[in-house]
Amino acid sequence: MTFHNQNKNQKSPSSITCKKTPIMLNGFVFLLLSCFLLNGCTEPYILETNTYEEALVVEATITNELKKQEITLTKTARFEDKEIQIEKGAKVFITDNTGIQYDFKEESGKYISTTEFQAVSGKEYRLNIKTSDGRSFESSTETLTPINPMQEVKAAVETKDSIRGVGIRVNSFDPTNTAKYYRYEYEETYKIIAPKWVPSKSIATSEITIGIIPNPTNTRICYSTKKNTELLLTNTNNLNEARLNFLVRFISNQNYIITHRYSILVKQYVESLASFTYYTTLKKLSGSGSILYPTQPGFINGNIKAVNNENDKILGYFDVASVSTKRIYFNYEDLFPGEFPPPYYTNCDQDVYPLCFGPFPCRGADLIQDINLNRLAYQFHEGIDYRMVHIECGDCTSFSSNIKPLFWED
Repeated sequence: MTFHNQNKNQKSPSSITCKKTPIMLNGFVFLLLSCFLLNGCTEPYILETNTYEEALVVEATITNELKKQEITLTKTARFEDKEIQIEKGAKVFITDNTGIQYDFKEESGKYISTTEFQAVSGKEYRLNIKTSDGRSFESSTETLTPINPMQEVKAAVETKDSIRGVGIRVNSFDPTNTAKYYRYEYEETYKIIAPKWVPSKSIATSEITIGIIPNPTNTRICYSTKKNTELLLTNTNNLNEARLNFLVRFISNQNYIITHRYSILVKQYVESLASFTYYTTLKKLSGSGSILYPTQPGFINGNIKAVNNENDKILGYFDVASVSTKRIYFNYEDLFPGEFPPPYYTNCDQDVYPLCFGPFPCRGADLIQDINLNRLAYQFHEGIDYRMVHIECGDCTSFSSNIKPLFWED
């Protein structure tokens, strides 16, 4: 079937625009307000940092796990920078008080130890960094913190700030009361089932025609994994006994990530007073409580210093912490039996695209383009009317992975 092309000559609506001008950070609030008062900004201002000092940013926690330990080295970023810059070509190693040296090799944006090792109680460890441009840094000596494994990670229905959902809590107890300071991380993985997946798929066979082919079944079920980006800190100083019941994660019962099956891996680090103080200060200064990232509000003194030149700036902390991990799973129906599952994260209502190329209601050009750009998922068609949904509703691989994690348990 052949169709004539749609007329694409359309006039753009008139608008008032603000000139694109670089703005120094100190005055950007005033200029932004001025722009809004003109009621016509259609182009964003480019914010630029007024002053900038480059510093090395270190994320280094070694633990009592026997594994290849990891260290991340990056550079501070300007406000306008879009990507994190990796510090490449550095020589990184850790020494202990018995003379053993643990070397690290640059790999995939991180520095990974060439051999497996674990921090051991009674030993002292020191981090050394020599950058490719000749700067040298050295940490203070640190020892492993007390070992106190988590007792339990449990998910239960609770209400937080008037929102009903799932509270994931860590229970921990130290009868010796030597482990007082804790930091937590988590990695959550959840199953996604595309709600509008159908066995057929549309493809554009030409600029004006569409074909229907079988839809691969591996586009229906996916798994997404995310790590927390907030510093989670607590201590037992104000408790009658060193017993913790700490809320690591709260998820609203309307959050789609728990619609089917959800898993969380929780890591508990026992911190020293010095490291806990450092992370607490960092959390206060960062406002949102983010984990150490290159864009920082100022320099925070850690336990790593420049060796030769005091003007060489460095951010970060060399942490030697005992760690324990636990993973749990739950299904939505386990906690909310008989209740409707959460809504999907995006609208999945069908939209009609008539495959013709004249004036409205013809939408053939848009349909062909959006199929080619993988924006739409096919549902069915009647004559020239094609029923489509957003691609995320019919193909979860458009935003997630269909590879089941090795640890996953159904």
